[in-house]
Amino acid sequence: MRLAALCGFTAEARLVRRFGLMAFATGGDGVRGRVMAARAAEAADGVLSFGIAGGLAPRLVAGALLLPRMVIAANGERLAVDVGLHRRVLSALAAAGLHAETGDLLALDAIIATPHAKAAQHARHGTLAVDLESLPAARTAQAASKPFLVLRAVADPAGRGLPPAALVGLHPSGHAAPGRVLASVLRQPGQIPALITTARDTRRALSALRTALAALRGTL
Repeated sequence: MRLAALCGFTAEARLVRRFGLMAFATGGDGVRGRVMAARAAEAADGVLSFGIAGGLAPRLVAGALLLPRMVIAANGERLAVDVGLHRRVLSALAAAGLHAETGDLLALDAIIATPHAKAAQHARHGTLAVDLESLPAARTAQAASKPFLVLRAVADPAGRGLPPAALVGLHPSGHAAPGRVLASVLRQPGQIPALITTARDTRRALSALRTALAALRGTL
């Protein structure tokens, strides 16, 4: 089975491509996400939602791997991943000594930036984490009658907020927008320590995903 990945960042897409999968970046934009999800479904046998996620469950640290069985939308809509594919991937990760959380994932169309907002969503939905790409990926795959899977890693844990620069640092194409980040830092230099922490935790999440992909050679 050949999967195509739907990612938020081009850095995530590049990582997936190194392991032989096709990848499409949404830039965190909802409209672009639906378009890229449709392209992914057309190009492959199944769709993989791949990349970093925001932690909602307090116990999850940066770099925690996520292999959810269910994607939940804000309106309560529930979309299950492919059972057989999930089982194979979970088994391959376990064989490599990697643990992946299998609880539900919340899929929204906007970033949750504060610990208070994360706690509220966790209390409401009971989900482990949140992302922006899994809902269009799941809906598109379902409409095309193709299998769907999510492989994510926590970047910002539940108890940590995102600094303003992190919220503007992505171009709609999925590329980094360093000019926007610099402008935000110049306006609010006090956010620099939080921005450094966010960058560090994002690297941890991407490293965990890289390790997972290496363990899944021949499975995805």
